[in-house]
Amino acid sequence: MEAAEKYEVVIGLEVHAQLATNSKLFCGDSTAFGAEPNTHISPVTLGHPGTLPVTNRKAVEYAIRMGLACNCEIEKDNYFARKNYFYPDLPKGYQISQHTTPICKGGKVRIKTADGEREVQLNRIHLEEDAGKSIHDIDDAYTCIDLNRAGTPLIEIVTEPDLYSAEEAWQYVTEIRKLVRWIGVCDGNMEEGSLRCDANVSIRLKGEKSLGTKVEVKNLNSIRNVKKAIEFEIDRMIRLVESGGKVQQQTRSFDAATDTTFAIRDKEEANDYRYFPDPDLAPFHLTDEFINTIAAALPALPNELVNRYQNAFQLTEYDARQLAEEKAASDYFQSVTAYSDQYKAIANWMLGPIRQFLNEAGMGFDSFGLQPSVLAELIKLVESGKVNFSIASSKLLPALIRENGSPLALAEDMNLLQVSDAGELASWVSEALAAMPDKVTEYKKGKKGLIGLFVGEVKKRSKGKADPKIVTQLLEEKLNN
Repeated sequence: MEAAEKYEVVIGLEVHAQLATNSKLFCGDSTAFGAEPNTHISPVTLGHPGTLPVTNRKAVEYAIRMGLACNCEIEKDNYFARKNYFYPDLPKGYQISQHTTPICKGGKVRIKTADGEREVQLNRIHLEEDAGKSIHDIDDAYTCIDLNRAGTPLIEIVTEPDLYSAEEAWQYVTEIRKLVRWIGVCDGNMEEGSLRCDANVSIRLKGEKSLGTKVEVKNLNSIRNVKKAIEFEIDRMIRLVESGGKVQQQTRSFDAATDTTFAIRDKEEANDYRYFPDPDLAPFHLTDEFINTIAAALPALPNELVNRYQNAFQLTEYDARQLAEEKAASDYFQSVTAYSDQYKAIANWMLGPIRQFLNEAGMGFDSFGLQPSVLAELIKLVESGKVNFSIASSKLLPALIRENGSPLALAEDMNLLQVSDAGELASWVSEALAAMPDKVTEYKKGKKGLIGLFVGEVKKRSKGKADPKIVTQLLEEKLNN
């Protein structure tokens, strides 16, 4: 749309991440996904009179871990507040959240876009409990309520209005999902609802400083949907303004079947949630010792590892980023480097034949059974010329995955060791040349590219056991005499 060039898009995102604790934020009810409806509940979850909440220490630790990973300032003096509103799946009639003292303030998340890398500024990360779930498609006449999710600990990661395209929003949510999984605070499974996103979208004429009227698109449950919903809203708002209309502050939802949004309700300028400190939960103070202990246990983060792999191991940026894409792969790579300094070869094996095997098996590096020391031995075997890469990757690797034995012993048992004996190789070379006299003539007339054809013929006759380097030398000697 030509008119779109006149406008600037401003986006703020709120990402809700369910914390990977075994129990809920204020009671011992299970947080496991997939149970029968309304079975992971208790009087505390249901807010019965006389029940008292107790704060989950691990949830606080996970929130701090995320804050440290995002370079936030950790608020040492915290309290929980009651956020009062009515909704059928909110059993207490209020949600326990944080208001004036979010546990993490400020912060930033680095994203990579088509224009390069930049940091997205965060406003806050705070702790709160999740609501239950309203299900509208089970019964034609009624909405069904499942309270298993009610009380599950969440962190809400809130950006400043600091994203300027659907692409940037997509990159940001991708980075957040990778980060929560990397540091182990959330499984990042958007399909199960453990990571959800609300997008606040507005437009303004380029050069204007004040923000336009925002529209909030709620509960986007896939990274694709985040991008599609924002793209649709940008287009809708520009068309509306260009036709003389006015953007209304609304809450909208996304229809994944049509890639469109629709209004749920108009939103007033401010919600009166009547926040006040929860009288049943005492304020809590975080000591430097507690925060420093969490910081010391934080793993190296992806961007740090990308730099390390490029500078210390001399890998390309592509290889470094691929290895740092998931923590299990990065951990495996670093484990192999303890046994081998062939860093490029390790990367090639992991990103080539091993990844192909894992993809075909529907597995990840977290369930890959080949011992790092065995892969290092296999690489040494190939680098020394005892087995060629093609045979090693197609035949020896699958056998080693099944048996996890010695690569050399297994190669000997499977008769896969390369033949370097000049006499035996010379015999195969002679047979190959004798079988293709016309090609030999062409080669001698200057068609030097045929050398690869002759090497392939020797390889076929030797069943892959001929050392290609020595074969090439022998062929050139014979053909050039």
